[in-house]
Amino acid sequence: MRKNIILYLFTVSLLTVWSCSKLDEKPESILVTSEFYQNESQATAAVTAAYRKLYDSGQSLYNSLLQIGVEMATDDYEAGPRARNAHVRAISGLTHDSSNDRMEQLWKQSYDAINVSNIAIEKIALIDASQISEQSRAKLINEAKFLRALHYFNLVRWFGDVPLILKETTSLSPESLYIAKSPEADVYAQIIKDLKDAESLPNPLQQTAKDISRATAGSAKSLLSKVYLTRKDWSNAAAKSKEVIDSKWYSLFDNFADVFNVATKNGKEHIFSAQFQGNSGYQGNSLASRSASADVPGINGDYADALHTAGGLYNTYANEDTRKAVTFVTQLVSPTDGKLYTFAPQFNKYYDPAVIGNQSQSSKNTPIIRYAEVLLIYAEATNEINHGPNADAYAAIDLVRQRARIAKLADISPALNESEFRDAVFLERRKEFVYEYQRWFDLVRRGADYYIATLKAAGKTLAAKRHIHFPTPLREINLNPKLKQHPDWVGY
Repeated sequence: MRKNIILYLFTVSLLTVWSCSKLDEKPESILVTSEFYQNESQATAAVTAAYRKLYDSGQSLYNSLLQIGVEMATDDYEAGPRARNAHVRAISGLTHDSSNDRMEQLWKQSYDAINVSNIAIEKIALIDASQISEQSRAKLINEAKFLRALHYFNLVRWFGDVPLILKETTSLSPESLYIAKSPEADVYAQIIKDLKDAESLPNPLQQTAKDISRATAGSAKSLLSKVYLTRKDWSNAAAKSKEVIDSKWYSLFDNFADVFNVATKNGKEHIFSAQFQGNSGYQGNSLASRSASADVPGINGDYADALHTAGGLYNTYANEDTRKAVTFVTQLVSPTDGKLYTFAPQFNKYYDPAVIGNQSQSSKNTPIIRYAEVLLIYAEATNEINHGPNADAYAAIDLVRQRARIAKLADISPALNESEFRDAVFLERRKEFVYEYQRWFDLVRRGADYYIATLKAAGKTLAAKRHIHFPTPLREINLNPKLKQHPDWVGY
């Protein structure tokens, strides 16, 4: 961790500057801190740089790292034929340990992103009032708080207790470099505080075209509802998700395919997404290439992310479920020889027909949270509050099912008890959010017994209690004498 914090100090001295507030701009220059954070334009550029930490080039957090570092450890995914990295294959087979380099990257990149947000929060507050409007100051600081909350939400779910760093590091003293872990409860309290502050952001209907992909009040409220759900704070989860529903800021696309169409990205269902734009000096969505076929001439896919067929996901879809053909592909015509190739189901959500032979340049966004999830959060929380589903819970889940063109749950199973309805919601989440970085989080929040039973039923027989967290990276422990290993991972 010491080297990582030194890297943070370097970030304090050198900050990438973006030429405008749009998220698809290339860095134009580098300025030292003494010349930066002087005006509104620079403040906007700094927060834009914080957004880029979500999906920057290479295996960044929302550009495949969550898939290979987290989702491989579930019943729905496995390392594909061309996943050659031993650390990735170890996660897929649940043989990973604290020396795994994907664990190191999850930790390092998250704290790097948090540091960028911390600096922005502190420095923007100090800009002279003559150089920035108070409205812009508050908006930019709260966007940075939203991003900080998102990263800590991921970290605390992955690793449990983690260091809670809320200020930029300005000293190389041991007191500054060596930071102990904070209890999960303290980390969650800070996440909730940051998101409550971010609720004062403009709502999505007030968003200008140039800011369409940035966080809003709706993003903050929706993520906050998910935090409450994860904490099993059912009343607050239900109330906050209902607040989003009642706002009428969002609605479902009529067609599930539009969730992933380039022409409709950042649309009415998208609450917050990782942004991708291929062939423009920006960054393509690497999930498209990682999941694309390597055996169809001209497709040139990596096929490093594969469906774990023993988990049975593909067969959970009814034939009429419109999500099935969007989520998976079993046939492709080769752009090279014109022949039709048939194969076992492969993921298809991010396949971009505009770049057939170079899927690394896919321009499809990855949703981080969308309206369908808010509906399912409300359905789940309402069921838990009432110890069984009421009409509102059925109505929420059935909006998602109706969009998928399958029968309403209220029609086919109108008298489910609490446990049965809970399972119905989790099944709906499983089918709705395939390849959207959701499955591991859903499994582990139901506890170790549920996770172990589900993984073992899918043939991943090494599943154990420790796997509902990831180990604190050994490298960080070796560098920071105040860091201790997660209790479940001691000895592994």
